[in-house]
This record gives sequence, structure tokens and C-alpha cells, in this order.
Amino acid sequence: MLKIGVLGAGHLGKIHLRLLQQSQKYDLIGFYDENYENGQKIAAEYGYKQFDTIAKLIHAVDVIDIVTPTLSHYKCAKVSIKSGKHVFIEKPISSTVQEAEEIIALAKEFNVKGQVGHVERFNPAFKAVSNLIDNPMFIETHRLAEFNPRGT
Repeated sequence: MLKIGVLGAGHLGKIHLRLLQQSQKYDLIGFYDENYENGQKIAAEYGYKQFDTIAKLIHAVDVIDIVTPTLSHYKCAKVSIKSGKHVFIEKPISSTVQEAEEIIALAKEFNVKGQVGHVERFNPAFKAVSNLIDNPMFIETHRLAEFNPRGT
């Protein structure tokens, strides 16, 4: 079982923490959140172990799940990979193509796995209609819920 830690405990980070806690494939070691007070609330409410530095979390795990704002993906991935840790990075991989290419090169150099969280293909709505779409040239969608600026 791989030991995993989560960087970022905002809205999506809390979802990752919950799902990893339930997983039979990972041993959730804990999390780090830049907002220490937010981290304390989450640790108290859900019982997850809060780390007070990124370095301590990275040292304690095999895999880092990066669920931070996009602008910090590159920095978090770089320090994790250079520490020999596998990374799962929420989409997008980084802010620029150059940063993305460097993350890929570092993963190869340090012989670690990297994955980007393009998970919409698992969305129940997408799965429900995927067999109805054969070879589309154009797909039009309409958002029925209020726009959430948190999303990418």
C-alpha cells in the first residue's frame, strides 16, 4: 500500500482527503495546507493528520497529491519530484507549457510517476451519454448550475 499525502486542503483537497481515506490502495498519511488555521479545522473535524511544513509531509510519504491553486502546481511538483516522490497533480498540470515540460523532464530524470487529474471522463453525466456519441465534429454544452469561479 502506497503512503500518500495531500498538498492543499481547500474545497477539492477535502474531497481528495475523503476519497483517499476510503481507498484500499493508499495509506493516507496526512496533509499540508498553506492556511494553517484551515488545516487545523479540517484536522479536528475529520481526524486527518496535519503537517506543519511541506517538507515534513513529503518526507513521510511515497506519493504527493497536489490539490493547490494552479499557480503553485509547478513549485509543489518540482520539490516533490526532486525528493523522489510520485505525483498526482490536479488539472491543469501547471500555468505554462514550459513548466509542464519541466515537470515531465524531472519525473523522467528522477524516475518517478506523474499523473494529471483529468477526471471528467468519470463524471456520471459524461458516462451516461458517451455511448450516444459516435464521431462528433462539434459538441455544444449548457451549464445548468451557477458558475463557480473556483473551477478551471
